[in-house]
Amino acid sequence: MLEQVRSALADDPPVVLVVTFLAMWLAAAIGARLARRRIFALEGREVSIVVETAILTLLALIIGFTFSMALTRYDQRKNLEEEEANAIGTAWVRAQLLPAGDAAKLRSALKEYLEQRIVYYEARDAGGAARSDARTGALQAAMWAAVAAPANAQPTAVNALAVSAINDVLNAQGYTQAAWLNRIPFAAWALLAALALFCNLLVGFEVERAHGGRVIPFVLPIAVSIACCLIADLESPRHGLIHVQPQNLLILAQSIRGS
Repeated sequence: MLEQVRSALADDPPVVLVVTFLAMWLAAAIGARLARRRIFALEGREVSIVVETAILTLLALIIGFTFSMALTRYDQRKNLEEEEANAIGTAWVRAQLLPAGDAAKLRSALKEYLEQRIVYYEARDAGGAARSDARTGALQAAMWAAVAAPANAQPTAVNALAVSAINDVLNAQGYTQAAWLNRIPFAAWALLAALALFCNLLVGFEVERAHGGRVIPFVLPIAVSIACCLIADLESPRHGLIHVQPQNLLILAQSIRGS
């Protein structure tokens, strides 16, 4: 249930931006209201500055840590796209080692498989990805059958090269799928949200106490909401503005079409 909530929010960066800003602004407003009502007070200006600085520093560290997690996952998806393209390209070349009939079947399946992998990377909704996954599974079975038959009939080192190439293609797809499912855990998002809310409440309290009036700071809510939006954008494979483009797969597809 918690992971579903995390996925529903993190998969829509604009919603993260709006919801985070409103929540942070509300926390700052509550802090200012508490200051006006003198519900609690921090002893000494120097002490309050030390406390505020320490908590804001901790918030910056948590944001940096979460951003690093999202960026690492994004880089991993990019690297695996390149590995998939290399694996498919190697399998395409080694297909010629098989008998003519099996080589034709394998190359036909590989060509369609490559198109489906491009569709998978470019899909922006779960339905399109699910349809691509279903077709990908059928093509994987067809490719394995195309190399297994000649390998079983003539278990030679040459046929083993083709089998190994297809095995690498299947493994690359599995690694990619695992990387796309590897998301920032709910606990990390919850820790970031809780600390950010508390920091905004404290800043709102301090600004109101120091300057008086109905001053509600917007700088920290805006900064935190933009940071969370960027993290969600990097962390979401299919939504937002930052995506892993299948550049290597597209180049390979163009090369195969020209061959």
